[in-house]
Amino acid sequence: MGFFDKIKRAFTGEEKTEEVEVQEKYDKGLEKTRKTFGERMNELFANFRTVDEDFFEELEETLIGADVGFETAIQITESLRQEVKLRNAKKPAEVQNAIIEKLVDLYEQEGINEVNELNIQEDGLTVILFVGVNGVGKTTSIGKLAHQFKNEGKKVLMAAADTFRAGAIDQLVVWGERAGVEVVRGKAGGDPAAVVYDAMEKAKAEQADILLVDTAGRLQNKVNLMNELEKIKRVIQREMPDAPQETLLVLDATTGQNAMIQAKQFKETTDVTGLVLTKLDGTAKGGIVLAIRNELHLPVKLVGLGEGIDDLEPFDPNDFVVGLFKGLLKEEE
Repeated sequence: MGFFDKIKRAFTGEEKTEEVEVQEKYDKGLEKTRKTFGERMNELFANFRTVDEDFFEELEETLIGADVGFETAIQITESLRQEVKLRNAKKPAEVQNAIIEKLVDLYEQEGINEVNELNIQEDGLTVILFVGVNGVGKTTSIGKLAHQFKNEGKKVLMAAADTFRAGAIDQLVVWGERAGVEVVRGKAGGDPAAVVYDAMEKAKAEQADILLVDTAGRLQNKVNLMNELEKIKRVIQREMPDAPQETLLVLDATTGQNAMIQAKQFKETTDVTGLVLTKLDGTAKGGIVLAIRNELHLPVKLVGLGEGIDDLEPFDPNDFVVGLFKGLLKEEE
């Protein structure tokens, strides 16, 4: 079933599966984005009696304002110009549905061959490195993930390699206590790579399944950050050549286009394998996922859909698209 069919069938009684609970979490988490997007569409159609060139220019601005990204907005508007001519669509409901169809089609097309699942080793140790600027929810995401892995019966360790902020070490230790997971730590201001070395040794000695590594996020000093991350990776690979299995960039969804800028900068700095998008429930900027997929071609691996310890969810493209557009399709007369 395509995304577009899934939107139409979701929550109508036709789409009742065991995954409905997760889908409802996405639906709730994307409520602000959906409401804002709907309001923008209503405003757009209230201002235009005809679908003319001014309408398309305004549509472009509306989409950019909805944080779907500059390139995406231009692509959708251009594509819609052709579609409207082809269909001879004049009524607002027809045009709105065509806009959503185009967004979904583009989203689906850009996601071909995208792997959203975490690369977890079935046997042996999986090392997951977390990068991202301070304040995006990096340490919290690591703590929540540790809790989830522990509940799955895995032996988990965390490494506090953001040694430049004593607060980051303390915060990870608190999460370790909550999750019942040991945190390998050093002194504040110490060498992050030394902490990672100790964590790798401990993980191997204790036959751990998962090692989650927190790192510093001082993007304003890109050269130092790049050198630090390179050193950490060298230490990991000396102990385990095929690690880290994931290098996840944590972004705060509430920052919208700033998150895109951070993603571009980190992509230049290190070999990012996927994204963790936090605070999606607290923003109207959920359209940023469309921009990320279309412009950066980085897979979203995890999303924060609430403040609870269980509200960090594996990213599901279908559930995301349903949560984003459910209820926005109009009945055409």
